[in-house]
Amino acid sequence: MTSRWRTALLSLPFLALTLHAQTGTKSAPAASTYDPRISFAPLTLPNPVNAYRGSNGAPGPMFWQNDASYEMHATLDTQAKQLTNDETITYTNNSPDALTSLWIQLEQNIYRKDSRSRLASGTARRGRRQPSSDAPQTVPSTEGFLLDAVMVETGRQKSGEGTRADYIVDDTRMQVRLAQPLAPKGGQVRIHIRYHYAIPGVWGGRTSWGMSKQGEIYDMAQWYPRMCVYDDLRGWDTLPYIGSELYLEYGKFDYYVTVPSNMIVAGSGELVNPKDVLTKTEIDRLAQASKSDATVYIRKPEEVSDPSSRPKQGGTLTWHFHMDHTRDVVWSASPVFVWDAARMNLPDGKTSMAMSVYPPESVGPDAWDKSTEYVKNTVENFSKHWYPYEWPAAVSVAGFSTGMEYPGVVFDGIEDKGSFLFWVTAHEIGHDWFPMIVGSNERRHAFMDEGFNTFIDIEESDLYANGKYGPKRDSEYSAGGEPADTILKVLDNPDAPTLMYADAYTGQLGHPVSYFKGAYGMVLLREAILGPDRFDRAFRKYIRDWAYRHPSPSDFFRAMSSESGEDLTYFWNGWYFNNWKYDVAVDKIDGTTVTLSNRGQLLLPTPIEVTFTDGSKQRVKLPVETWLNKGTYVWSSEDKKPVASVTIDPDHKLPDDDRKNNAMSAK
Repeated sequence: MTSRWRTALLSLPFLALTLHAQTGTKSAPAASTYDPRISFAPLTLPNPVNAYRGSNGAPGPMFWQNDASYEMHATLDTQAKQLTNDETITYTNNSPDALTSLWIQLEQNIYRKDSRSRLASGTARRGRRQPSSDAPQTVPSTEGFLLDAVMVETGRQKSGEGTRADYIVDDTRMQVRLAQPLAPKGGQVRIHIRYHYAIPGVWGGRTSWGMSKQGEIYDMAQWYPRMCVYDDLRGWDTLPYIGSELYLEYGKFDYYVTVPSNMIVAGSGELVNPKDVLTKTEIDRLAQASKSDATVYIRKPEEVSDPSSRPKQGGTLTWHFHMDHTRDVVWSASPVFVWDAARMNLPDGKTSMAMSVYPPESVGPDAWDKSTEYVKNTVENFSKHWYPYEWPAAVSVAGFSTGMEYPGVVFDGIEDKGSFLFWVTAHEIGHDWFPMIVGSNERRHAFMDEGFNTFIDIEESDLYANGKYGPKRDSEYSAGGEPADTILKVLDNPDAPTLMYADAYTGQLGHPVSYFKGAYGMVLLREAILGPDRFDRAFRKYIRDWAYRHPSPSDFFRAMSSESGEDLTYFWNGWYFNNWKYDVAVDKIDGTTVTLSNRGQLLLPTPIEVTFTDGSKQRVKLPVETWLNKGTYVWSSEDKKPVASVTIDPDHKLPDDDRKNNAMSAK
């Protein structure tokens, strides 16, 4: 997802990055305070190795994960702007613990006047691309989820014979207190919840309804009570929903959405009943699209105003979607959706569908006409390079909840076009890998969500149409006085370590740290430390091991170190647990020798280029062990040729804090 999307970003092998928020004018460099005992200090990772999580970063032999599956029957009331739903959660306790209660997320409660989010920030959640303002505002609100009934049905009861639940609601969470503990290792319970809520307007951000030029669009996310995660790290993980994203259990979903018959619905997963909700022409076009690499219209722009493009006039239709092995589902509905699709070609001869829905004003050869092509290209490339896409469709929606991602569906902007539409599509679709397939905890570890995804979508910009929209950079965070194609400074800001709650960053630090520093760390690992071959093998194994599971940062760190065969403790310490500076300097040239010093605490393998007086050049890469027990190093020419000049990091790929000391010529 993107918090003020100007969209990213960055490029391989270059990465323009600056963490300049909340910093003052740079002072003169101080004397070196490098201490090898700090940089090479042992690191105890937060989550220990045990039977659940292995020393190699993979799930352990006794790893378990609970299952949350859902059946839902929802009705959209477009007059009242209200959703009602009858929901059944089937929850399976695979843990070794008996559970005395269940915790459920009620994320619509973030819009209540008394929500923690509103009280913590002083305002309600704003629309995704609305400019911020210091002027006083009337802050909209809703009553959140209004629960009509909450019932509990155990395995001893017949279906439908539930007992009224004993529950409490606290902000965006509900605790259901069980009369009898839920048995470990396979105990199962069903929770029935009937509720309704007022759908937020465009101000709702990630979920909303709004009016396009020809009709309404409803983006329905965070629309149902969802199980909190119970895991081996914390038991129930019940961080309240303040605004930063999700942590959810995996399961299977059957959901039925009843809407006015003139609406098209796009949802996560597979449309199970196309004969009930589509015309024969639309069904035939879908079949054509499933065999076509070129985009095929399912509902053309000129058909949006044609009543015959719907199988029924008046009343309602119920759309049934199914999705397996997912942690969430969302949907969008509108009477004015144009709809197109194409086949996606996946590894091992498998296929899926790329789709887009958008209002007529989004049509254009440099606009949403290209959306499905962008979705298709992104999914195919990520499937080939990292991990195969396994869901039946990937859908991009043009609406008002812009720049937000969910399994199999992304919400983008009606007016998006050109390079921005490509970038935002690639980025949001990339979230299907992080954190939808690799299910990390976005509220606690945003770099495993935004940083990893930003890293992979850099590559997509290089690959699409021979780099038509590459290299990818973010202009908003490139102010620093240096050329855009150089590596800008990572400032030593103690307020913004990478390992930090997503909601806890001050000011504007969250975006550059989570997205850009998170992605740059991956670039440094791949390009400067491990090399593409070792990095790609280790990262693919990490993805494969944790697909549809819940990894922690400790698992990622162990996985990359173990499979790459490199002790990366120094990098985890400097880049993720701290914000140490990297600064290697040329101190002196003395005939055939060069004296270098390490003036920062962050360590990286460092390339240097030496030019000799006869015009020849030599490149040397200093390993981090150069600084294992000292802060200075004297390099000597093996054939005793006099040195004319020296340059550190000649290609500007490292985050050097002071480039003025990177080069020197002999006197």
